[in-house]
Amino acid sequence: MLPLLLASSSVYRRELLDRLRLPFTCSSPDIDESQRPGESAEALVRRLAEEKARALATRHPGHLIIGSDQVAVLGGRILGKPHGFEKAREQLLAASGTSVSFLTGLALLNSQTGHCQVDCVAFTVHMRELDEQRIERYLRAEQPYDCAGSFKAEGLGVSLFQSTEGTDATSLVGLPLIRLVDMLLAEGVEIP
Repeated sequence: MLPLLLASSSVYRRELLDRLRLPFTCSSPDIDESQRPGESAEALVRRLAEEKARALATRHPGHLIIGSDQVAVLGGRILGKPHGFEKAREQLLAASGTSVSFLTGLALLNSQTGHCQVDCVAFTVHMRELDEQRIERYLRAEQPYDCAGSFKAEGLGVSLFQSTEGTDATSLVGLPLIRLVDMLLAEGVEIP
């Protein structure tokens, strides 16, 4: 098996990849993550996932490189990471009683052959009705300021959900493991 490299510094993605019990290393790609004019949310995450993987290919020849990128979409607009209390509060107020779609781009690049598999996995969260007090209590308790959508689905953030909809709950955290396993199997990786 070629060595596995996760093109990310995300602790959440690293924890998810650990579930597959495969040895891997991590390296953070340095790319511009700006959305291009007219680029859809799906096209954005697919492009960024592939760019992250390709950005490390020269430094890591002979590797299987995993790139991933995620956006949250509410009412047709992309929600960025809030980076602070006020922006997170605004995002959760806007999401109250509605649905937020999470699109996770995934790429697996074989840097030896140049073959790259790219996909986008969608997952929807239907939010409960949230008042300002509940939002404030949640934000003070969990401080999800580095998370798209302003909540941690793997933590207390699940208490904000009415229901979820999708084929792979790990995509909500940022690395769709079911689709990744498909890609790894196609590259000859034996799991488990």
